Amino acid sequence: MEKLMSDILLTAKNFSENFTECGDFDFSVESLEAVDRLLDELSGYGLNEAALLDASSMIGSYVFEVARRNYGGEYFWIEEEQQPLLTAGLPDYRISIKAWEKVRGRLTKGKEDNIPFYIDGFRQYVEKGAQEKPGYAALIV
Repeated sequence: MEKLMSDILLTAKNFSENFTECGDFDFSVESLEAVDRLLDELSGYGLNEAALLDASSMIGSYVFEVARRNYGGEYFWIEEEQQPLLTAGLPDYRISIKAWEKVRGRLTKGKEDNIPFYIDGFRQYVEKGAQEKPGYAALIV
């Protein structure tokens, strides 16, 4: 898991440094508004499969790090899906998100996969899990 963590951190950092002309990517929850605007712009380009994977993993890593830094959690790799999962609340409760999948959805389906709304849902479930313990679990899709 340490390699996964360092890969996500490096990718998120590179995104935040290389896209400064698109917004202030300071790992704040508010910066997700700029992420959503960027994804809206990118969605108009009709990205091929390789470009979708690159954008989803790069921007998704940033989204993961915003969520982790603000609400906690650990990364896990889902081998059969070939993507990471962020899970907060362990060991008392388990709230998980798949940011790469959500970013891909935002690129292909449009505004219905709003990133700030998604991460706010994660926050709400993390807060609920902290109150409900033990064994509370949710996967935010």
